[in-house]
Order: sequence, then structure tokens, then C-alpha cells
Amino acid sequence: METLLPNVSWPEIGQAVLDTLIMLSAGLLFTLLLALPLGTLMYLTASGNLRAAPPVYRGLSFVVNLLRSVPFIILMITVLPLTAFLTGTTLGVRGAVPPMVIAAVPFLARLVEIALREVDNGLIESGQAMAASTWQTIIHILLPEARPALIAAGTVTAIALLDYTAMAGVIGGGGLGDLAIRYGYQRFQTDVMVVTVALQVLLVQALQFSGDRMVLRYARRR
Repeated sequence: METLLPNVSWPEIGQAVLDTLIMLSAGLLFTLLLALPLGTLMYLTASGNLRAAPPVYRGLSFVVNLLRSVPFIILMITVLPLTAFLTGTTLGVRGAVPPMVIAAVPFLARLVEIALREVDNGLIESGQAMAASTWQTIIHILLPEARPALIAAGTVTAIALLDYTAMAGVIGGGGLGDLAIRYGYQRFQTDVMVVTVALQVLLVQALQFSGDRMVLRYARRR
């Protein structure tokens, strides 16, 4: 192994994997907490829906589209002052999470809105006929019926966040991306680059496999 991968430090690789998983977990948690309500609000305020308010919807949609249009690498640099204010640093794992969340929230919010649109209107009308409140309709009809699509959206977002952790290495964000840039790219250590890319691929495959299994599990319960 040392002959094939002479520059690879496995303790450093292990720490990089741990940092990547921490960034992914924290980023996904905050993204879900913010994007699920935002996407639901966008669905509710769209024309013809339960709480239609076209001006509100257009405002939210504009902000979501605006943030989605900014490349992540530029967004990271743009929000450095905000990142420093929130975390006290712009480097390492803590410095990478805020821009990741800012980039992922509009992405997932739009997917949540699309997933809720796919719910059968007949079910919503049945709930209204039984005098269900908007909150009850969301909790007991919309979210349960859209659960497979929401899980699929969460899986896609998790993989996007994993990509963001790699790009965060450009500004010293830590994790596999940082290791690949510092050693694999800047020091021309090809073996380090190969190992980090292979681990990144394995993580993506694990996320997609887990997400697909969950989608199938909940789709069968419907």
C-alpha cells in the first residue's frame, strides 16, 4: 500500500472524511429546517392554493431564483463577512457550513414546492370538506402524501451539499476537498487526489443508495 500510495497519510484522510461528514450533516440539518417551511410557504401562496398570495409568492420566488443563479464558489466569497459574523471564522468546518446552507436552501425549497404540487388535489379538497385547517392539511395530507418525493429531494440536496464540501476546500473549508486541493493539486500528489476522489464517489453512492431505499419504503406504504 505504501508503494502504491506513498503520499497518502491515512490519519489525515480519516480526519478529512470526518470533517466532510460533519459539514454534510450540519449543512443538511440546517437546510432542512429552513427549506421545508420555505418550500411549503411557496406552495401555499401560489395562485389557486390554500393561502394564495401572488405578491408574496413572486417575492419568495424571486429571492430563491436569485440565490440559485449564483455559482457556489462566488457565493462562498460573497458571504464571507456573514460567515465570520455567524461563526467567528471563515475557515475550517465552521466556516464552510453557512455558505453551504445559503446555497442549498433555495435549491431544496424549490424541490419541496414541486413535490407538494404533485399531491392529488382531490385529497386536499376532501380535507377542506371535513373542515381541516391549513395546518392540519399540511401535517396530515400534504407532507405524508409527498413524503417519497420529499425524501428524493432531500437525497439530491445531500449530494449537492457533498459537492459543496469539496468546493469549500478552495477557501480552506476542510474535508476531502481541502485535502485534494492542498496535496493532490498544489503539490501534484496524484495518489492523494485519487484517494480523495474515490472516497467522494463512495459517499455519493452511499447517499443515493440510502435515499432510494427510503423512497421505495415509503412509496409502498401509500
